[in-house]
Amino acid sequence: MRRPQLLPWRTAGRVSEGHKSADDVVREIGWVFNNETGQTLDLQEFTSTGDHEIFAYLQAFQLDRNDLSQQTLVEIGSGIGRMTSGFSRAFAQVIACDLDAAFLERCRETVAQFGVVERLRTCHVADGRTLAVSDGEADLTFSYITLQHCQHDDALSLVAEAARVTKPGGYVALNFRTWRPVDVLLWPLGKVTRALWRVPRVGPWLARRRLASRIGWQANRLSPDEVSRHLATLPYKFATRVIYHSPHRKFSARKDADLRTFEGVNRSHWWLVAERS
Repeated sequence: MRRPQLLPWRTAGRVSEGHKSADDVVREIGWVFNNETGQTLDLQEFTSTGDHEIFAYLQAFQLDRNDLSQQTLVEIGSGIGRMTSGFSRAFAQVIACDLDAAFLERCRETVAQFGVVERLRTCHVADGRTLAVSDGEADLTFSYITLQHCQHDDALSLVAEAARVTKPGGYVALNFRTWRPVDVLLWPLGKVTRALWRVPRVGPWLARRRLASRIGWQANRLSPDEVSRHLATLPYKFATRVIYHSPHRKFSARKDADLRTFEGVNRSHWWLVAERS
């Protein structure tokens, strides 16, 4: 109950358990996973959007190295496998982590159809903040549009976990949402929505509404300064750091990281790509 921002995900997980196929899951709970709904959607189309994004990001972040087929990737926030399938074709092993066990079952089904399921391992993030993954197991730890949905302290805990599970010489690529003027409205609306999710009868219904979910998921904003301060407290150090942001959003020059732009980054978002020492 202390994490009301996770209620739509758990609601979607329960919905997904009632469907026979992942195609039906995509049609029914598109309000969770993408920006479209409707009977014309199917799992193949859904995963193809993930394929396009992951390889664009890997190339933009200079992480599309020749030895990916020998590497292990940890994905924080896999959902039902929109990106996981593509990762499983590129990497030797993919450890898909999510807070809902039903999503992980669907993720395995998705990868079985469109990826290489023998390379998949799943990790249930039952507490929303720690990963059941060994220290230094990952060559790359990746998270996209997940940390903004977590409670503030949980998001920072997952940043620390990403550093822990990444081996020296490996990389983290973590996506964050930062503050914008519109947050003057979105932030209080998100708090009200998360409070309503706890109300009997009203909450379960509201948690299945796409607009309400998108507002309620505005659970935290993390600036580069805040993440940098948190990284400084960790025993895991980084040799290089690069912050990628939209060319349409200005970031101030930094001493602790290089700044680069990528057209594929949302104005509200930024990425930390860093190499473990």
